[in-house]
Amino acid sequence: MSTQGSAADPAVFTLGTAGGLQIQVSDFGARWLSCLAPMPDGSRREVVLGHATPADHLREPGFFGAIVGRYANRIGGAAITLDGRAHRLVANEGENQLHGGPDGFDRRSWTVVDHGTHHLRLALHSPDGDQGYPGALSAEVEYRLDTQRPVLTLHFGARVSAPCPVNLTSHPYFNLDGSAAPVLGHRLQVAASAMLPVRPDMVPTGEVAPVNGTPFDLRQPRPIGDGLGQGEQQAHGSGYDHCFVLDENAARGEAPAAALVSTDGRLAMRLFTNYPGLQVCSGNFVHHAKGRDGLPFSRHAGIALEPQFFPDAPNHPAWREQGCILRPGQTLARWMRLEFDALAR
Repeated sequence: MSTQGSAADPAVFTLGTAGGLQIQVSDFGARWLSCLAPMPDGSRREVVLGHATPADHLREPGFFGAIVGRYANRIGGAAITLDGRAHRLVANEGENQLHGGPDGFDRRSWTVVDHGTHHLRLALHSPDGDQGYPGALSAEVEYRLDTQRPVLTLHFGARVSAPCPVNLTSHPYFNLDGSAAPVLGHRLQVAASAMLPVRPDMVPTGEVAPVNGTPFDLRQPRPIGDGLGQGEQQAHGSGYDHCFVLDENAARGEAPAAALVSTDGRLAMRLFTNYPGLQVCSGNFVHHAKGRDGLPFSRHAGIALEPQFFPDAPNHPAWREQGCILRPGQTLARWMRLEFDALAR
């Protein structure tokens, strides 16, 4: 099956059933537009931020719900060296590259290759030299809903014709209250004993720092607002916008990488992944974009939890060993799983 809209008129696919978890996905940016989570009273709660129409994602700033790549997050100096050969990438955040460049995978119309009531598989071809990256790349993402439980799994796949850094992830902003009010009262837990400090331009310094005794200690659930905006690190990005180094069992998908509970305590979400890092972004600039009602979002109206390889890993030999350099004959095989639980009160 091959279905494709255009950026101005994207195709939209609905997965799930009327009584259970139901999501909408667009072929533009392979973008997650909506997620309705079932509640105990039979209602459903919209838990991802979105815009008024699917086409608004072309015009509104930010990466709301998109699949980002070739390389999610930042690459310092928009440059990499592979096997002794330097590659100049296309910069789109000062001197650095963010989320694959100004024409990243979030700006492309993906091709739908398989679609059922509970799954959607999309593919994208990226030619040699695209945004400065070496070799051609074939990417694939699959959204798959569990038929029995409110669980969504995303599978990320890719193959390359030449060695290239590849880091695909999903970029929704979550608000489990079903509103666009700030998520400062949401309780967040991240299975990480360390994080990656950043320079003022938000590129990692190369240090791996313990979270103990800092606002980044989220090993036990705490309200997002408790540590928000504290310290020099958060001054760089106006809040949390940092990669957490997942503990080994969480990086293998054996334990939740993160858990989030709504402000009203009625809905919980657990995130599992086999990526080594989790970028936590506290919606520091979402107020520059408009919501489904056509009005600007509140600042911190959502929180992004993005499983990924470490930002700027291609420029740090030790971090490269996590697998961010894909070579011909290899396949990227990473995933994230979201489990929703409605809580009785």
